[in-house]
This record gives sequence, structure tokens and C-alpha cells, in this order.
Amino acid sequence: MAVTTQVSEHIKEVQSVIDGSQTSRDEVIAASWTRCIDDYHLDPVVLQEAYIVPHTQLKEHRERLDKLIRTAKYGLDALFHQVADHGYVLMLTDAEGVTVDYQGDASLTWELKKAGLYLGAEWSEARAGTCGVGSCIYTGEALTVHQSDHFDATHSPLSCTAAPIYDVDGSLAAVLDISALHSPEPKASQALTLQLVTSCTRRIEMAALMNTFRKEWIIRLSQSPAFLDVDPECAMAVDAEGRVIGMTHSTQRLLSRIKGNNWRQPHALLGSLLSDFFNLDINELPALSRALPTEERLLATVHGDLWFAHAIAPQPSSIRRRKKVVSGSLASLYGDDAKMADLAIKATTLSMSDLPLLLNGETGTGKEFLAKAIHESSSRKSGPFIAINCAAIPESLIESELFGYADGAFTGARSKGKRGLIEQANNGTLFLDEIGDMPLSLQVRLLRVLAERELLPVGATKAIPVSFRVLAATHKSLPERVKNGSFREDLFYRINGATLTIPSLRERSDILWLAETLITKLVDRTVCVSAPAGHILERYDWPGNIRELENMLQFALAFCEGNELLPEHLPEQLLNPKRLTSRETESTGGTLEVLEACDWNISKAAKVLGVDRSTVHRRIKKAGIKRRYDTD
Repeated sequence: MAVTTQVSEHIKEVQSVIDGSQTSRDEVIAASWTRCIDDYHLDPVVLQEAYIVPHTQLKEHRERLDKLIRTAKYGLDALFHQVADHGYVLMLTDAEGVTVDYQGDASLTWELKKAGLYLGAEWSEARAGTCGVGSCIYTGEALTVHQSDHFDATHSPLSCTAAPIYDVDGSLAAVLDISALHSPEPKASQALTLQLVTSCTRRIEMAALMNTFRKEWIIRLSQSPAFLDVDPECAMAVDAEGRVIGMTHSTQRLLSRIKGNNWRQPHALLGSLLSDFFNLDINELPALSRALPTEERLLATVHGDLWFAHAIAPQPSSIRRRKKVVSGSLASLYGDDAKMADLAIKATTLSMSDLPLLLNGETGTGKEFLAKAIHESSSRKSGPFIAINCAAIPESLIESELFGYADGAFTGARSKGKRGLIEQANNGTLFLDEIGDMPLSLQVRLLRVLAERELLPVGATKAIPVSFRVLAATHKSLPERVKNGSFREDLFYRINGATLTIPSLRERSDILWLAETLITKLVDRTVCVSAPAGHILERYDWPGNIRELENMLQFALAFCEGNELLPEHLPEQLLNPKRLTSRETESTGGTLEVLEACDWNISKAAKVLGVDRSTVHRRIKKAGIKRRYDTD
């Protein structure tokens, strides 16, 4: 190849920089030139054309990167569409610098292939000298090698901008390069190209992380709430124990800064607890879901720096495999009932966050007991638990009861004013029972408190800052009330960060456990439920739920003088055939059980079964059961 004057000048400059002369080149370029001489033993005088690997080798390189190529395809197509009209070629190389994917102008195929801007071209520093791909691989940084920045003068007409793509474990996976055969002389002309390629690689890493860890928690971070859900800067995956198991490169750098490590050592980060970097643990992740407005999902590093965060929950199959841990307070609410166990698991997970919860359930199912258990399992357990029945306070008093009032706010007010129930809940939990019955005028004021975290007592001029966790409960359908205009939609979304539905008593399989638990609280002596009485309790459909069960037991205990609760101690209404659950059966076995429970009183058994006496006799005869006695 003939050496032109321009090439000769370039060779002289390379040699002078190697000899230690001052240069206007970027430091990264000068360092690469030195490596080319000292490490790779390249000679700037020996000009070499681009090297393209044989087809069989290219196939192996492509197969190793097949998953990433498929993941990146959409992003690469979109990027090429942006730059194609400006004469750029797009190349994706592996970590060895071999081009495994390529997009360029088909009419320039010969020129591009000759220049090495083509599928199969190897752009490692050891092979091609200082170049966009090779220098990016060595430094791990996005950079531009523009025209005469190239070590080999053969490539000096080119302008190459490259950015690394890191795998989810922090290792270098690939390099994305945008190159042009011809470009303006100033290197600054490639600044926009550098931004485009780095933005694309960040999105590719994000997509790879999301695809790899679909069944684990993923946390996405942004310093701008507006971009959190559309183009976050960082993302990481954590397992069920709260340990970091995957990350994008920007997250790798962030965590390394927090820990004071070199970002080139990802193994020092993987396996670390989330709480090593942020004031957060795995149980608090639900608080960072989209249930809350973006600007309220703030996450602080252990050094106090704030990020906006979005936590994406694992797929259900992963949740089922996780260790099911229930806090002590929540475990005391049920026996061996599967529905209550599932509820307790969810409540335990949600209890450690400040996410507002809506507790749904029929009247008497124990919504306040659940709310207290969640409070006692939370990080606010040392604070107060303030319960407010929104349906029980007269509308004329509810505003002053909730918000309090200032000194002399109205006639009859206390001289020193009064702290409202909301202020009393500061640093604890505020439980709003029957919130569906709250007047619309009060809903507006409550919404403002929840949004601004401060309240203004009646007659006061200065707001009071408050911090509390909100738990709300209702037996009504709030979506229906929103639809008919009796409940504010914005307030509904403020209190409904997550919904927990309490099963009715007739749906539960632990009625006897619950009955005996209540008995221990109602009397000081030991009283057990006999099998016949237990059978009756299990067959009733409990329209009043736990509250009705407690009332029934108080009635029965008043007549029970011994240590065993018998059928005759129970209220007559428990034998009402219209109130039997779906567990009622017409089988012979079922009839026999009822006869035993009713001590073979045919009339009583017929009433329990909801049939007439002749039907009971017919079933006895059909089954060949020997009747012990028959009393009317």
C-alpha cells in the first residue's frame, strides 16, 4: 500500500506520542496507542486492511451471542432507522470484537466490507489497533475513535463510536458500534452519535435483565420521576432473600460507588443484600409498586441519596416457591384454614411497607383484628394504633374528631383545643373502619392529608406535619360507590395500594379452632366444644361471621356449667334449616352425623337437615341403621 503524506504524518505523530511527546489527542487515545506498541507489538508503519473471520468461526461467535442478538433486535432496528440516512453503519460485536450482527447500506457493500464495516469483521485492539470497538472492550467505556485517532492509518477515514453492553452478571457481553466511512472533521460532530449508542445499550441491558429475571423481584431506578416508568437509568434483580442476583451496568456502577468498590469487580456486588445499599429490605418492595404515584416512590441509599424507584413483583409461580413466613401476630388469627393462611402470607409481606391497604370483608369478619395484627407486624409497631369507625361518629362531630380543633375554634370547644384522631396516629397506624360511609366533604379533607402528609385542625391557621400508615376497611363495594359518585375516585386510589379480602366465616375450615380460641377469652375456666356441638357450629352459615359466633358462644357459656359445651347449650337459631351451609348433605353418613349431634332426637335432626321427620325415618331404614331411641 502506498504511503501518502497524510499517512506519513499520522505515523510520525503516533511515534512521537509513544516517545512521550505532548499531544492534543484524548488521553484514552494516547493510552491505546501505547498499548498497541507495548502490548500488541503493532507497527504503525505496517498498514493492514480489516480482517474478516471465516464463515465457520463467525457461526460459532453468533451462536454464543444468539440470545442477546434476539433481545437486542428491536432496539438495533430502531437505532439504524435513526442513523441510516446519515451514512452510518451499525455493528454488534461480541466481547472478542467479532461482528455478529450488522446493518448498512446495501449499495455500499463493497466499500464497507473493504473498510471492515461488515459482518464477521474483527475489531479487537490486538488485531486492528486503536478503534472504536477494540478500545471500548479494553476500557469498558463508551467512546468515539474519530478518523486519525485510529492507530492504523488504514482506518483513519473512519469515525467509530462504540458502547459496551454488559451481561446481567456484570461481565462484558458485547459492543454496539456506529461507524461512518466519511464524516465531518471535528470530533465533536459525533457527540449526538455517542448519546444515541449509549442510550440504546442501556435499553438493551434493561430488556435482557427483564427477560432473564421474570420470576424474581426487579427494581428500576431513576433520578427523574417523569422517566421512571418509561426509561429508567438503573435496574437490578433481587431474590426472595433480598440478595442482588442481576443488574444493568449503570446499576453496577451505582452499587460500587455506594459500597466504595471498583466497578470492574461485579462479583463483589452479586449476592449482597439489598439493605447493604439502600434503606430497604425485601418485605418493603410492595411499597414501590405502581399503586403509589411515581413521585411518592422514593428510595434512599445508605448514604442518603434519593432515587425514584419502581419494584416489579415476580410472577406468581415464583411467589409460590418462596418460603412462606407468617408473622406471629398474623398467625394468631387462624387455625388450619388455607384461605386465611394465604391472606396471612400476603399481609406479612405487605406489613413491613407503608403501602396503604384496603381490607375487604363482610361485617363481623375481623377486619380490625387483621388491621391490628398488620400494625403489630410492621416497622411502626412501637407507634400508636388509632381506629376510627367512620360510620359511628356523627357527621356533625366527625371533622373535629378526625382533625381536632384549635383553642376557641367554636362555642363549647376546650380552652386548649383538642388533638384529632389523625394527629394521635402520628408515627403509627391510622385504621379507618367503614370508610365507605365517610361523607364526601370529609373525603376531600382526608385526601389532602394523605397527599400532603399534614393536617389543619378546625379553626387553626398553621398545618401540622404527620406521618402514619393508612389501613382502611369496608364491607361495601368501593368501586361501585365511586361509580355512583358517593366515594371519591382519587381517595379510593390513595387508600387502595393493595387489597386484602377476608373470607367469611362460612368459607373457613377452622371454625372449631376459632370457637375454642374465643372461649378461652370469654371464660376463665377450661371449656371444650363437644363433637355434636362442634358439628352444629360447622353446619351453620354464620351471616354475622365471627361477631355472631362470639355472641352465640357467650349465650352457650351462660348455660354451660361443666367443662364441655353441648348442643343443648347452643341457641335455637343454630338449628334453623334456612341457615345451613353448602356443607349440608343428604347422604346417609350426613344424616347419621346429625342424629348423633342431636342425640337421636328425630324432630331436632329433621329441623337441622331441613327435611320432615318421615324423611329422616326413611334414610334410617334405607341404611339399616339401628335406632337407639326416637323422641318427639
